[in-house]
This record gives sequence, C-alpha cells and structure tokens, in this order.
Amino acid sequence: MTIQSKLGRWDLTMLVVSFIIGVGIFRNPSDIARDAGTPFIFYASWILGGIISVCGALTFAEIGARLPAAGGYYRIFSYSYHPAFAFMFNWALVITNAGSAVAVGLIGAAYIQPVIIPDAWLVAYSPDTIKTAIAFIVITVLFLVNYAGIKMGSRVQNVLSALKIVMIVLLSLAVFGSHPHTNTTAVIQQTASSPWGAMGLCLVFVFFSCGGYQNTINLGADVKNPQKNMPLGILGGMAIVMTLYMIINIAYVQVIGFSAMKDKPLLAAELARSMFGDAGFKVTSIIIFTSVLGFLNASFMSNPRTYYAMAEDRILPPIFKKVNPKTQTQAFGLSFFFAIILISLFVGNDFQKIVNYVIFIDNLALVFAAVTIFVLRKKMKNSGYTGYKMKLFPFIPIVFILVLLYACGSICVEHPNQALIGLAVFFGGYPIYLLLKKLLQKAETNA
Repeated sequence: MTIQSKLGRWDLTMLVVSFIIGVGIFRNPSDIARDAGTPFIFYASWILGGIISVCGALTFAEIGARLPAAGGYYRIFSYSYHPAFAFMFNWALVITNAGSAVAVGLIGAAYIQPVIIPDAWLVAYSPDTIKTAIAFIVITVLFLVNYAGIKMGSRVQNVLSALKIVMIVLLSLAVFGSHPHTNTTAVIQQTASSPWGAMGLCLVFVFFSCGGYQNTINLGADVKNPQKNMPLGILGGMAIVMTLYMIINIAYVQVIGFSAMKDKPLLAAELARSMFGDAGFKVTSIIIFTSVLGFLNASFMSNPRTYYAMAEDRILPPIFKKVNPKTQTQAFGLSFFFAIILISLFVGNDFQKIVNYVIFIDNLALVFAAVTIFVLRKKMKNSGYTGYKMKLFPFIPIVFILVLLYACGSICVEHPNQALIGLAVFFGGYPIYLLLKKLLQKAETNA
C-alpha cells in the first residue's frame, strides 16, 4: 500500500510563510512610501494587501483541490476557458517571471553595490549602470552554474529562507528603541493623481512583496482534515507574515522617518546601520544579496520545468523538454529563460517600471485564475466532490478579484506605458500560439 504524505496545520502554516517572505520587504516599502504620500495610506495598503492575500490563498487552495494544476495555469485555463487563452497567459507569465528575476536581481545589486564597489567608481560611472552590471554578472554566473548541472541543495535554500525571517525579527527590534529626532508623520508629495490612485499603486508593490500565496493551489489535496486545517493554516501563515511585515515597516518609519524612506531604497541596511553601525549595514547587505542569489537560483531551476510541462502538453516545441543526458539540465529551456532575463534587464532596467508591468500581468492572471473557481463549482456541482471548500463563498473570491482589478486599473491610469507593455506581451501570445500550433501539426503530419 502506498503511503501518501499529508500536511498538518503547522506544516501548511510554515509553507505559507516560506512561499511569501522574499526580498521585496527589504526594498518595496521605499516605493510604497513614495506612492502613499501619507503614513495612513502606507499602513492601510499593507493591511488591505494582507487581507486580499488571505482571500487569494483560500481561493487558490480550493481551485487546486478541485483541479490539480501541474504545469502552471495552463491546464486550469484550458479546462475552464480555451487552450489559446491558456497559452496567452502562460506565455505572458514566461516573460513576467523573467521580469521578476530582473527586479529581484536589481535589489541584490543595489544592496551589494556599496559593499564591494569603490567610491571612485560611483563617481566615474552612473550608479544605475553599476547596478545593471552587477545584476548581469550575477545572473550570468547562475545561468552557467545551472547549465553545468550544479544546483544549490534544498538545505541551502532553507537556510536562506530562515536567515530572512531571523533578519526581519532582529531588525524589528528597532521598534523598541528611542528615536526622538525622526519625523514619523510627515506628508510627502504623492506620485499618484489622487489618494485612491495612491492606494492602488501602493498595492502593486505590496502584492509584489506578498506574492507566493497562489502556490497554495498545489496543496489542496495534500492537507490532512482540509476543511479545518486549510483555512487555519493559511490564516496562521499569513498572520505570521503580515505581523513581521507590519513590525518591520513600523521600524522603518520610526528609525528612518517616513519622509526620508522614499529616498532610501536600502531600507533594511539603513535600519541595521542605526542599530549596529557600519558593520551591521554591510552584514545585512551581504545577507540580502545572498537571499537574492537563492531566489535567482530557484528561478533558474523552476522556470524551465514549466516550459517542460507546456512542451509535454504540446503547446511548446519538443526542444523545450530536451534534457542533456550528462548534466540533466534542460539546455534549451534554460538558455531561453536566460535570454528573456537579459532582454528584460537591458530594455527596462528600472525597478519600478519592471514591477508595474510584471504585477499588471500577474494580477490579471490571478484574476482569471480566481474566476475559474466559479467555473469549477458549476461543472463539478453534481460530481460528489468532498475536498476542501472555502467558507464565505462567493464573497472571498469576489473581493479578491475586485481589489486586484483595482490595482490593475491604477497602473493603467498612473503608468499607462507599463500597462500597454503588459497587454502587448499578453496579446502577442495569440499569433505565437497559432504559429506553434501550425508548426507542431505539420511536424506530426511529416513524422
């Protein structure tokens, strides 16, 4: 008899925490403060973003339980909508995943730059040029490492995740210090045209920091006593994440000052400097840079696997699932992902612009993925399904969908160029779908 692994409530709680906590919390609050303009909008956006992330996690948990989603969104979209629509979103996500890697790479480059780059270089060359060069070198080295078949072990990845959590806790201790000269209530000029627009733009960066909750789509069938443990595990994990995020944001505001935050992209290092001096600044910068390496390495490991699944479903050419017999790497898929990353890096190496178009597409994908819960419930109405069902349906998915559309609308209004780029990438997938379908049909006919 095969023994199936089942996740308990604590297992699920820790998985949710590990899914979400990345490096965005060490960079994004600077952009959120700039877009918010006031501490009220700043904190409100984090609270709202956390609530919406819980709604999303619960929604995706039921979708995954009803229809396991190996290979990304493709099978869910293909089943609920149409294969062409499914390909268009998966194609767009192929591009945005590379954009996310670039955004995180730029965070790492920004943190390590003051540690390893001499001051004379910063005078001779533009800081943005140096950051791009560092990101290029790091990404290229990790590509070569993965191409050679050498991968970081899971233990190293787990250590990096634990380091991030420990560092957030340590930096949050600054809340309990005395900071009499810091202005924590100043109002700064909003980048948006209205408070509602400001809230929408803030949510873009909050969602970038809270991304990962959608991975609960892969856990719906693996949780013990899902009706009880699924919501409690998700709520527990999100409660831990948002508590950590709120405390460290309060520390940022109290120590650095709200008005100064918008000009301090290296917030975590600045906070560490205030607590431990220059040594703290450097150690924190190195730890965050190491975490970035872990994220990028995981991206190189995971994204080609998505291409493999799409090739297995015959929506990408067979070359995407070709594996090198010696190194066990997907040489073509890995090289393709690397090429898309480099294009994203050199075409749009501005962190804010990258995040805007990445989150625009990601949010649209999450919206249409969330809508499938209504399709699945209708199609499976008389199927005798006994797995996880969220409570407060349809309120939870409707709130999730509406807020994500609100964030997308804010990007359209305030940053229309980034929205157009995202839409161009999405609609550009349709002619590629038709071309690939024709080529694959021709290849099968000639075989």
